[in-house]
Amino acid sequence: MRPGPSNSLADVAGLRVGHAQRVGGGYRTGTTVVLAPPSGAVAGVDVRGAAPGTRETELLDPRNLVSRVHAVVLTGGSAYGLSAACGVMERLADAGIGYPVAGGVVPIVPAAVIFDLGRGGTFRAVPDAALGTAAYDAAAPSPSTAGVPWPRGGAVPSAGASVQGAVTSDGGAGARGGPAASGSIGAGAGAQAGGLAGGVGTASAVLPGGATVAALVVANPVGSVLDPRDGTLAGARYGLPGEFDHLRPPLQEEIDAWRPENAPSFNTTIGVVATDLTLTKAQCGKLAAVAHDGLARAIRPAHTMTDGDTIFGLATCEGPEPDHDTLQEILAAGADVFSRAIAHAVLAATGREGAPAYLDVFPSALRKQA
Repeated sequence: MRPGPSNSLADVAGLRVGHAQRVGGGYRTGTTVVLAPPSGAVAGVDVRGAAPGTRETELLDPRNLVSRVHAVVLTGGSAYGLSAACGVMERLADAGIGYPVAGGVVPIVPAAVIFDLGRGGTFRAVPDAALGTAAYDAAAPSPSTAGVPWPRGGAVPSAGASVQGAVTSDGGAGARGGPAASGSIGAGAGAQAGGLAGGVGTASAVLPGGATVAALVVANPVGSVLDPRDGTLAGARYGLPGEFDHLRPPLQEEIDAWRPENAPSFNTTIGVVATDLTLTKAQCGKLAAVAHDGLARAIRPAHTMTDGDTIFGLATCEGPEPDHDTLQEILAAGADVFSRAIAHAVLAATGREGAPAYLDVFPSALRKQA
């Protein structure tokens, strides 16, 4: 296997990602939108944490009516942050994208939240519909590059803060970080990972047969992201050749000195794992379930009583239906890309008071360049 061109979720044909965050004025939170093609993406979900905050997950049960979603929202703000999905839903409805019903369309927008309340100083400084709109606008293609009328208006921020750092996933004008944008952005703006700074991470893999599997994660676990034996990032063990070659085990004195302080007791890791092949709703649910294995390899402990770990599985159906062997490969790769995405999230996160960056705590883990 090899990574896709951007080693990100954007390598899955048909998917786009946008981030928007508010930092300052009591805020440290944000929203990330994964935008499906206008016709939607087949979707499933698997919820493993004991304290989830979700929207529209029951709809993704294979026994229920709708099989395709039009966007997935990952957001901070705990249950308050679910309102960010309303802004995305309004944008899609204005574009005429959604499940057709008499008189119009109903966009299908599942969502999941992380707990980041109070990390900017104000408990109720949370994402709202305007922030969801800003993240959507960062993801949506311009009208000149799409066959549908994607609107691109500006969001009005709540009083006391401004929308900052909107990021697109395709490296277009105004993008910061290009298609593999990671770190303390979007829904990961206030994330923490076992006392370290957490954030958004992403990774992809192209299988020998040409299919692509990729993940985007918001790493915000109560558990540790470190290998307890040597202080390396546990998720980096599943890296593709050369992906994490710039890292090495940190010095023992740095490991001994690390004593995380005030690690939050409420957290949650959420994300999306996707492929460009044609899967059923049940197969998407299985892809999400197997991605939880990747989460548990990279975070210890995982799926605790105070985590709401939730993963969505998507298929854009740009490729054919997989045979048995290919489906097995897709599922195995789904776990690995999720582990890798968690490692990238922690590596790219910006340190701050109470949540230092990984390389600030373990500077010797970065190999010296020749």
